[in-house]
Amino acid sequence: MYEELRKLAAFKLAQQSPDQTLQPTALVHEAYLKLLGDGNHSWQNRRHFFAAAAEAMRHILVDRARRKASVRHGGGLQRIDLDSVVVAADTTDENILLIHEALEKLAAHDSEAAELVKLRFFAGLTFPQAAEVLGQSERSAKRTWAYARAWLFKEIQRL
Repeated sequence: MYEELRKLAAFKLAQQSPDQTLQPTALVHEAYLKLLGDGNHSWQNRRHFFAAAAEAMRHILVDRARRKASVRHGGGLQRIDLDSVVVAADTTDENILLIHEALEKLAAHDSEAAELVKLRFFAGLTFPQAAEVLGQSERSAKRTWAYARAWLFKEIQRL
């Protein structure tokens, strides 16, 4: 699992802007500490583990983005078009914060769609990998992805 998580972290960090200083190994280690930090680390299955790992990586990236975007560090959020944010594209700290806010609202509305976004966007899983982790067909994952993107786009426009 460690090697798989490290590959996912490397893939995700490769999409970040060039000024990103976090290394894949550090991201995996921080996520691992976050996962084991509360002492409750009995995962039910592969899906549960990867969902927890994606959530931990998301929180780490969001916390770093918040720190960098603080007023002290020249903060100031900009609105983005979700269609311009694709998994293989560079992602700025401002975009991560906007997506995080909208994702919190999506999770309250449709937790499975939010979980798919976390796996695809924050953990860097491909459609086949995310579908396997979620226990659904690749086609279902793509439909859920299309729905989640549209929902997030609409929500980000309101922010």
